[in-house]
Amino acid sequence: MRSSFLLTTYRVLLSQTAVNQLSRIDSKQVTRVKDAMRKLRDDPFRSRPGADIRKLRLKSSPSLFRLRVGNYRVIYFVLNDEVRVTEIIHRSRGYSWLE
Repeated sequence: MRSSFLLTTYRVLLSQTAVNQLSRIDSKQVTRVKDAMRKLRDDPFRSRPGADIRKLRLKSSPSLFRLRVGNYRVIYFVLNDEVRVTEIIHRSRGYSWLE
């Protein structure tokens, strides 16, 4: 007997802050960031080639994740079937602003 299961496809939504931050990045990097964010549609939790994902160790609810794309970090959380991107920051900015 064949088992069937449903694959969830997540919608990736960007906050206005993330849209503004993305607009300030050079076009070559924007392409890389967008390609990486597209991979979040399939699985926003698991790291794999082309999607270096880590859960941030914060006491926030819902849990925040970061996607590493070169020198940029995409900060997001998952709510139901949506990946909500809150920030796209340069790595030099660090994570101290999250606490």
